[in-house]
Amino acid sequence: MGTCCGFGAGFPAVFFVLMILGMFLGLALLVILIWALVRWLNSLAAPRADRSVGQSSGNSAEDVLRERYARGEIDTATFEDMRRHLDPSSSGAFGGPGSA
Repeated sequence: MGTCCGFGAGFPAVFFVLMILGMFLGLALLVILIWALVRWLNSLAAPRADRSVGQSSGNSAEDVLRERYARGEIDTATFEDMRRHLDPSSSGAFGGPGSA
């Protein structure tokens, strides 16, 4: 006894198509959830990585001062004055050998 437009033991073929589509949609949902979890975990780790990069990049106050002088933001007298204040071995108001 055959079934009309059926597949197997009387199930219409549309049920098998829907079952396969459901598997692919479930797999796609699983992949999207894993992708979102990885992005979320990376966003949590990014600020920590940025902090460590900023600390080890070597941008000391004197480096920033030299960059500002090179860009022309400050003149030579200001550069020299600020450099003297930053250098702990020179005399100045920040506890150098010549400060009172």
